[in-house]
Amino acid sequence: MAVLVVAEHDNKSLNDATRAAVTAAAGIGGDIDVLVAGSGAGAVAEAAAKIDGVRKVLHADGEVFKNPVAEAFEALIVPLADGYDAILTPATTTGKNFMPRVAAKLDVMQISDISAVEGPDTFVRPVYAGNAMMTVKSKDAKKVITVRPTTFDKAGDGGSAKVESIEAPKGPFKAAFVKAELSKSDRPELTAAKIVISGGRGMASGDNFKLLDKIADRLNAAVGASRAAVDAGYVPNDFQVGQTGKVVAPELYIAVGISGAIQHLAGMKDSKVIVAINKDEEAPIFQVSDYGLVADLFKALPELDEELGKAGY
Repeated sequence: MAVLVVAEHDNKSLNDATRAAVTAAAGIGGDIDVLVAGSGAGAVAEAAAKIDGVRKVLHADGEVFKNPVAEAFEALIVPLADGYDAILTPATTTGKNFMPRVAAKLDVMQISDISAVEGPDTFVRPVYAGNAMMTVKSKDAKKVITVRPTTFDKAGDGGSAKVESIEAPKGPFKAAFVKAELSKSDRPELTAAKIVISGGRGMASGDNFKLLDKIADRLNAAVGASRAAVDAGYVPNDFQVGQTGKVVAPELYIAVGISGAIQHLAGMKDSKVIVAINKDEEAPIFQVSDYGLVADLFKALPELDEELGKAGY
């Protein structure tokens, strides 16, 4: 048995989500190869070669992967599929873009967002916004799987895999990259931050998110939001944490003015420590929080900011 893990990266560094996918691949069993498709991503390939348990790294370098479209990944991965029993990639924006196309081309079912591996053909994935877990047993000869990176340990270094260069597809493809509009911030990226502080509808306005900004700056934390806050126009869409937003699992998650709808919990309930601040003592968020403070956030946040300052943050 052999498993191919498609690496997540930015052409400069390897995303830790790839390490989680390698751990999932190890649960399936067999040899593990990593595919690095990029443009000038030699450093990424070398980093992937050092991951424990990796047999070899396939490195496809081409301009088409500088800002790749789903067709480019499909053109690269589908011909490689003959040599593998399973193809895995993290369930990130990139992975969710190209993997359905790969599954369709291979005429197999995609198994999405798995949170556990129970055997070579048996996997666990969340359904109903994470309120239930479904065990899926696939009869497909080839498994096409996206991995929820927050639920798997990150494979460490210690490997010494060989890097093998393969030819990148040339294109052109029907779809073409036009531009990317990214929010610039000095704070950590939301899905990679060790501390996240999020605001909900209780923040009352976008201007009040400045209260969260002060605390985030002290803690070197990322700022997130519930869907209710995003829909109300308080903050941009890329702040959203939840089932239809970003899935996070930081060491500390602080939920401020968030009621705790199941869609939001699906995106943060795997956090190591959850702290909730809400004036409604019946708010569902308190059911999953490790620490809860029933208080007016407009009084609690300035007091927290002051105490953090006294503590030297």
